[in-house]
Amino acid sequence: MKFTRLILFAFFILSFPLLTGAQTTGKKIVPQNSGASNQAAKSSPAYAEILLLKTELESQLEDFSADYTDDFPKAQELRYQLDLIQKETNKILSVNAADANKLTIAMGKLFVRKIELETNLWNLKLKYKDDYPEVKRAKRKLEVFERAIREILP
Repeated sequence: MKFTRLILFAFFILSFPLLTGAQTTGKKIVPQNSGASNQAAKSSPAYAEILLLKTELESQLEDFSADYTDDFPKAQELRYQLDLIQKETNKILSVNAADANKLTIAMGKLFVRKIELETNLWNLKLKYKDDYPEVKRAKRKLEVFERAIREILP
């Protein structure tokens, strides 16, 4: 009798995601409609803008990899930018289907400019301390773009 209850309990636990309309992928539970919003985000002009930048940077990194080591400063900068692009791409892909229409080309340009400013700030921080005037100015510029993005995509 206890064994039967245990089997029923295990069956319920394993089938719960299916009963609630979610599908499991690895460790996360992903709602089934995320594919539609994901596809809407991937077909947006903002995603295309970021994908264009990502492709250009990967191409440059490939060129540098042929001639230089991984410690080459420009290669490190390109890798840093690619990490930032991945972060921003994840934000775009997490936008729900209702907000996908906000992912315009102008929004994509905001993301691209934000990535450029973050990279500039990173380069300045490698050379100077946080209280250096140019570092402070770069932080303020970056904050302006972050606010603009949050205004459109809360």
